[in-house]
Amino acid sequence: MEASSEQQKKSENSSSSSSSKLLLYSYWQSSCSWRVRFALSLKGLPYEYKPVNITKGEQFSPDFKRLNPLHFVPVLVDGDVVVSDSYAILLYLEDKYPQRLLLPADPRLKALNLQAASIINSNIQPLHMVSLSHLKEKVGPEE
Repeated sequence: MEASSEQQKKSENSSSSSSSKLLLYSYWQSSCSWRVRFALSLKGLPYEYKPVNITKGEQFSPDFKRLNPLHFVPVLVDGDVVVSDSYAILLYLEDKYPQRLLLPADPRLKALNLQAASIINSNIQPLHMVSLSHLKEKVGPEE
């Protein structure tokens, strides 16, 4: 009994010590990055913010390319684990740090939450980006 209690304490300590190693490479205006920052805050996970100014092309630096060859933010580094894409990061955080769950335990409600997230990621955000391109074509990039 006592040994398992000690193992649990060690597990909790290693879990909390690894949470202090979280690094978030992010751009402050990225809606994808906002999702991850909200999740980290809701879960109470401390992290170090690593700004990547995408308006200055910092996502194309050799160092960032090693983290994410697609050159997108956000990227979460948790020790030797590197996860990019906000949706994947949220699911990783949910599995790795189960305190303060983001998703309901009920499978039906969980599926509805994941469905809503998928609609935003796959359907709304790409259309939003296309509309910005379309707007630039109509009014010109200098406007």
